[in-house]
Amino acid sequence: MGFEGEQPKKRGFAAMSPERQREIARMGGRTVVARHPNHLSEIGKRGGRRVSRDREHMRRIGKMGGLIISEDREHMSKIGKLGWLKMNGGRRGDG
Repeated sequence: MGFEGEQPKKRGFAAMSPERQREIARMGGRTVVARHPNHLSEIGKRGGRRVSRDREHMRRIGKMGGLIISEDREHMSKIGKLGWLKMNGGRRGDG
């Protein structure tokens, strides 16, 4: 095993630089996507169904998205005007 307090020597993937590890992981990811796109799609669908059952989680992420988008005042103004126009048949008001 080695002497007490001595760290074991890293081997294989662990011995590679972080850049090389990322490069190899990227190649593997591309291969999986290229060979099994339908399988990955099905995994994503199942994961989405599982997450959507957690109502509290869905509430939290919806609220976060709403808080972030509401900070964009210009965007909120545009969607408010569009909503008003839709509700009033496209007629512009006095404001």
